[in-house]
Amino acid sequence: MVMISLCVPDKIEKRLADEAHIAGRARSELVLEALTDFLARRERERFMTAMVAAARTLAADPEAMSESQEIADDLANDGLDSVIEAECATGVESQTKWWR
Repeated sequence: MVMISLCVPDKIEKRLADEAHIAGRARSELVLEALTDFLARRERERFMTAMVAAARTLAADPEAMSESQEIADDLANDGLDSVIEAECATGVESQTKWWR
């Protein structure tokens, strides 16, 4: 593990020390947790930005939009029926909310 020296304002250090005391954890653990969460959030934001850019690019292309609509129509008409039939064949109740 690498050690990093970090300068923080007194008010932030006080809040960190208070939280560490309340949580019964070391300040370094809290900083590591916060940094890990921050980096994960930034990665998700970049990923979502790229997804939005890709969607906008596809939306601006009439041929891609037409193909997307065909795929969506096929899923709604045939693909979804196949999924429901497969669920019924395995004994999964299609009315059951499986996502809960």
